[in-house]
Amino acid sequence: MLTQFETGDRVQMRKPHACGANEWQITRTGADIKIKCLACGRLVMLPREEFERAAKKNLGKGGEA
Repeated sequence: MLTQFETGDRVQMRKPHACGANEWQITRTGADIKIKCLACGRLVMLPREEFERAAKKNLGKGGEA
């Protein structure tokens, strides 16, 4: 369960995206978390509780948010 994160961080999710990648960049935080797939650019919005369960590891800061 990942609880320490902020906008711009790269995170590894437990399940891979349909494109095959499992690295995402956080673009918005709040009650909902908006993440962007680093392989295909798809944006997904998840409730904070669901995101915290699905995120595996914080990989640090990424490039642009």
